[in-house]
Amino acid sequence: MTKFTATLSKLILGPAIRLVMFASLLAGFGAGATLAQTRGYVTNQNDNTVSVIDTVTHSVIATVPVGLGPGAVAVSPNGRFAYVMNQLANTVSVISAASNTVVATVPLGAFPTGIAMSANGTFVYVTSSSASNILVIDTATNTVVTTIPVTLPFKLAIAPSGDLGYVTHGAFVNGVTVINTASNSIVTDIPIPVDVTIAAEVTPNGAFVYVTCLSFTTGPKLAVIDTATKTVVVMVPLPATFPPAVAITPDGAFAYVANNGGGVCCGGGGGASSVSVIDTASNTEIATVPVGSPTGIAVTPNGAFVYVTNINDNTVSVMSTANNAVVAILPVGNFPQSIVFGTLQPEPEPEPQPSLIARVEALIAGGALTLDQGAGLIDKVQQANAKLDAGQTGAACNQLSSFINQVIAFTGNGTLTPAQGQPLIDAANAMKTSLGC
Repeated sequence: MTKFTATLSKLILGPAIRLVMFASLLAGFGAGATLAQTRGYVTNQNDNTVSVIDTVTHSVIATVPVGLGPGAVAVSPNGRFAYVMNQLANTVSVISAASNTVVATVPLGAFPTGIAMSANGTFVYVTSSSASNILVIDTATNTVVTTIPVTLPFKLAIAPSGDLGYVTHGAFVNGVTVINTASNSIVTDIPIPVDVTIAAEVTPNGAFVYVTCLSFTTGPKLAVIDTATKTVVVMVPLPATFPPAVAITPDGAFAYVANNGGGVCCGGGGGASSVSVIDTASNTEIATVPVGSPTGIAVTPNGAFVYVTNINDNTVSVMSTANNAVVAILPVGNFPQSIVFGTLQPEPEPEPQPSLIARVEALIAGGALTLDQGAGLIDKVQQANAKLDAGQTGAACNQLSSFINQVIAFTGNGTLTPAQGQPLIDAANAMKTSLGC
């Protein structure tokens, strides 16, 4: 390696290489931890807050103020943002997982009832029973971009892949509406022989949808929908309570249903509050686990735990899926409603930038610069390097300024386009900044 090349590498690529090496070390020691940073988000309706839970320690690590009456919550696939539906404010608060602060507020103009995220994180879908539509939020701009007319939508679940969503109805619509999220249109309605459909969850393989339901004559049920035929294949009896939520393990082997026996909403049946464990292979209840007063339920991404929000107790029960026993009870805010998990993914590493001389050589090879024109620019960089080796930082800065002026001249006379010239100027300015020019 020549003295010029070595010094140039130190000048131009050294900081970048050190940055990449540091980032690599972080990837080995820190980013791995970031990938494992699974957080639970619990909405506290009467506190107007969200409790952020560390799933490793089963503890609340932050409390985030949001809008009035937070209810349902969804998390982006990369875990970087949580979207909180504020029922009494008619808004959605967007929480940054990196800072645990609200970074945007989306006005809805309608009373919201449910929320879900598209599989690719591009859109958020918010149901409004009062407006009989679903509002579609573009996550790039955090604005409502369209609506889907649906009669009295209550909650919804989006398939983990593909373009289908499944919408429940909180009042006498007797079924589930299937929507296409690519066209934002209704596909079909699936009838279910009940009075109210409440919560829905799609299996990880997308083959089935589990829907909690309530019949005022035959009691609570868990309807299992075959997504291929769009028909109900079985109705699983549930305890005589109100079933506000359902969650499915990542392997699809079990469904967990929250059974609220306190009559908190819609005239619950009065039975004991619990969680029903449903074997999805046989669609039978294999265990009933006593909890507080459940309203929300979610399974951790690794499938090890089930978290249940207890609305009357201001707690979250943590169940181990290994033995279906409660292993911890966490205090959260007032009147906890929903819970969802997100695993924070780090921002992608920036691509290493080519050196200044490599950029000039590429323009010569592409015919934008003649050999003489390119050599003149390269000479200025080499002179800057020589001055720097001699300890003449000011003179090195002057050579870089001369380089920039020559590129500006080439851009001005049409030799280089702005798209060709500006990266050279930016790279030279970055070098000047590193030298303290």
